[in-house]
Amino acid sequence: MLLISCPNCGPRDETEFHYGGQAHVAYPESPNELSDREWAEYLFYRENTKGTFAERWVHSTGCRQWFNMLRDTVSYEIHSIYGMGQARPDLAPGAPTTGVPISGSTAPTSSEGV
Repeated sequence: MLLISCPNCGPRDETEFHYGGQAHVAYPESPNELSDREWAEYLFYRENTKGTFAERWVHSTGCRQWFNMLRDTVSYEIHSIYGMGQARPDLAPGAPTTGVPISGSTAPTSSEGV
């Protein structure tokens, strides 16, 4: 089980949160001018990144606030948690992580399932 640190409530079990999809998906400037295909791509097409991925999460059983998280989709390691509207932290080698760094996150073991 993951230990997710809510920016408002502190560390909590992942069962208190709900995944909200890919973060930083820009709303179209002129949605009425989009073709059906372009609108469908905006609504349904998302990256499927193996590795570090920016996600949206909500603390559904706590403060009910949304936040963004950088998480490795392979190891489940949480790199950073930062507020909605903040820029995605740069995780280049040697670059400082902005937002709320998380310590103590755990990945599921093979006996817990994935």
